[in-house]
Order: sequence, then structure tokens, then C-alpha cells
Amino acid sequence: MYFSKAFSHAFGTAAFVISAPLTGVADPICPELEGDFQPGGLLWGQVAPSTDLEFNGVDVPVLDDGTFLLGLGRDAPATLELKVGDALGCTVDIESRQYRISRVEGVPQRTVTPPEEQLARIRAERQRVRSAKAKRVQRQDFFEAVKAGLAWPVTGRISGVYGSQRFYNGKPGNPHYGVDVARPTGTPVLSPGPGVITLAEPDLFYSGGTVILDHGYGLSSSFLHMSRIDVSVGDEVQTGDPIGAIGATGRATGPHLDWRMSWFNQRIDPQLLVPPMP
Repeated sequence: MYFSKAFSHAFGTAAFVISAPLTGVADPICPELEGDFQPGGLLWGQVAPSTDLEFNGVDVPVLDDGTFLLGLGRDAPATLELKVGDALGCTVDIESRQYRISRVEGVPQRTVTPPEEQLARIRAERQRVRSAKAKRVQRQDFFEAVKAGLAWPVTGRISGVYGSQRFYNGKPGNPHYGVDVARPTGTPVLSPGPGVITLAEPDLFYSGGTVILDHGYGLSSSFLHMSRIDVSVGDEVQTGDPIGAIGATGRATGPHLDWRMSWFNQRIDPQLLVPPMP
């Protein structure tokens, strides 16, 4: 059995696409999915609470009411299989997507090609970030807020978009996995949704002032390059609570917020979960 796009509707503050089992397929066990069926999209559905799910190599957490999340990474293929229980495989169709190419000059060379003496620091910081993202918050209220639509953590000019390939000082870098909003240093950054703070670091080598907010069930937000951090690890925040201020710390050429989202090891596009920029 497989899912195909059936129709779209407004869900909360964002636009989504609903998929459903094809007409004429007898097996009714594949769950109906909602969400955005393109790379960077977030999907969700509902099964019996005791159901085992596996998606793209991840054992999917299931809430007490059977609700679950699925994340599609930047380079998601045209189809992925959702395994339901031991025997049923449900193939999810995913739309194609094009990305921008951009060039950034004037980045300090030490951050494009970090010196040897900085490599141990970079490895240690990456491990702290991985450990923060490995924490698992399980809160039904957090989950429902995400489905209803997140809020922009800051409003302003969008200076960078998800998935774009950047060239730093003429050399290709990794794809950009967040959305950049350019505002002056000191502009408050607010929580886009509820969650628990799992990382609050003032000076990481690449991302400078960095906060990670766990929304639950594998979904997290990261806020990079901040000049000030107003939260601590373990703090619970709600939509609109202050978490810090925009800056240009780490590898940045000007003040902006780089907001990223992940579902386990898949990078999600935050712009797909918020309304249009005011």
C-alpha cells in the first residue's frame, strides 16, 4: 500500500497536504498522514498506541494516543517506506524540490578552514550538540502546539533559506539547513513554540551563541549566532518566551538569526511550519 497526495487544506497557521491510502486497496492498516510532502517537510499521523513504527531508519516514538511525527530531510528521495508493525510497509510519495545557490565573501579564513589547534574544540562542541539533540521530551501539549503551527522567533528580512548551497570565499560549504532572518544585534529572539532547553552555549566555534529547544518526540529547534542567551538547560518555555538576542557570533558576516529544526537526524525546513513572514 502507498500514500499519494489527495488534497490540501489550512491547518493552524500553515498550509499542508493530506495523503491517504489509494482507492481500491483493501488493506486499511496504513495510517493517514498529514503534513508537507516535500524535502524539509514534517508529517504526522495516528496509529494504535502500541504500534511499532520505523521510518527512514528511525524507530518512531508514538504518543499515548497513537499520534506520531515523521521528518523529511533535505535530500529525501522520491519515496520512503513507513514500516507499521512487523509486516506492513507503507510507501510515502515525496515531491521534488529545487534549492538556491549563494556565495558569501569576507568570512574569516579561520572559520572556513579552521586551524589545526581548533579541531579538538570543534569535535567536542559537535558532541555536545549531538548529546543535546539526543534527549527525548515526551509531552502531548508540546506536540499539539507544533501541529497547530509555530510562530516566527523574530520577524524581519529573510536573508537565507533552507537547503541552499553556499560557497564561502569561493569554496563550497555544506548546504544551509535553516532560515536566516537579518535584524540588528540585540533584537530579542522568542520561542517559536513550547519545549525544554537542552543546550545553551554562548560561544561555539561555528554557531557562536547557540540554543537548542526540544519540542518533543525527536523534533527540536536550534538558534545560532546569538549575542545573548536568556535561558538555561532544563528551562521550560512557551510560545513567545524570550530565549536570547540576535548577534553575529561564530561564523557570521552580519547580525542575523539562523533558525534550524531537526527531526532526529533529518533537517526540517522551519518555514514550512510558520505563516508567511509579516
